Amino acid sequence: MVVVPLKQTLSDSEIAMSESSTEQLGWVSLVAGGTLLAGGFLLLAGRRRAGLLAAASGAALALLDQQETLREWWGLVPGYVDDAQRLLVQVQDTVEDLAVKREKLRQVLAR
Repeated sequence: MVVVPLKQTLSDSEIAMSESSTEQLGWVSLVAGGTLLAGGFLLLAGRRRAGLLAAASGAALALLDQQETLREWWGLVPGYVDDAQRLLVQVQDTVEDLAVKREKLRQVLAR
């Protein structure tokens, strides 16, 4: 026996809603890109405060446009924090080991 999935048809309102959200996201990405570009030009022109404000606004709009990517990155942050902590522990152990060896060398040379 074969099972065939039945397709659900979308109503006109659902189709219109998906089209408007696609158009809205297109405008959001366009505005975000323009704002980032304007912020870059302002920074190059020497207007630091206005450039930083425009760049921050553009970055916020870009993050609104890329919510799924942001969620994925946010899920990866704990792994990066663990890796960084592990690296810092290794560096600390190496520095302590070097301090012990330096002390031994100093004692040998003091004789």
